[in-house]
Amino acid sequence: MIKFLSLSSGSSGNCYFFTDGKVSFLIDAGVGPRVCAKKLSENGFSLRQVDFILVTHDHIDHIKALGIISSKYSKPIYTTEILKNALLGSICSRGLSGANFHILVPGKEETVCGVKITSFEVSHDATQTLGYCLELDGKTITLVTDCGAMTDEILTYASRADALVIESNYDRRMLDDGPYPFILKERIRNGYGHLSNNQTAKALEDIFKVRSGSLRHIFLCHLSDNNNTPELALESALKALEKAGDSSKDTFLNALPRGKASPVYYI
Repeated sequence: MIKFLSLSSGSSGNCYFFTDGKVSFLIDAGVGPRVCAKKLSENGFSLRQVDFILVTHDHIDHIKALGIISSKYSKPIYTTEILKNALLGSICSRGLSGANFHILVPGKEETVCGVKITSFEVSHDATQTLGYCLELDGKTITLVTDCGAMTDEILTYASRADALVIESNYDRRMLDDGPYPFILKERIRNGYGHLSNNQTAKALEDIFKVRSGSLRHIFLCHLSDNNNTPELALESALKALEKAGDSSKDTFLNALPRGKASPVYYI
């Protein structure tokens, strides 16, 4: 059984913890080390048990504590050559060297501590942004965050999943009618920013049409604090599942909280 804990999800910080009892890892390190250690400890885990860290991209809300967690706790970082070079130039990686990094090639499966990892590129305005398809304990988990547009490749990896962590960042009406300046609104919705509730809902419909895995856990992540609500995101996703012939009785659907830890979920 896999245990999943979101330590924080959203523009204030992103950090996700997974463990099957044999191997443990983080995806992103956008939460300070003391907060990260405290939240893990409160749920019966330890930062010291983490075996490695995966990185999705080099925006600060995803890497804010990467350098200090990796160096203080001697945790290797797995990411691409492109992101490694970008991260080594970031203030968030102060104290790290190339020796702290291990290279992943998008589309190529690698095995790390018994976890099969395939990274894939997604559309976002960072140096490079990755999604992950992970296999451990007989289950497949796909994570897609900070993504401006869906692609066939993303849908392929998502269709294999038993558990899907997927961005549902904004409600289009709230964004259009909200106080953000036009240039920021365009940055969010231009195909290189974030997924709207409607885009995520459409993706869920498409995934359920072609799924090869037993998708029973869907976690909506990176919800905007200003342009979305958990209720709107969940309503949109639930309608999509019902339209695809699924129902809430068959699929566990939840919106990960912003700026605080979620409950521990069992996959």
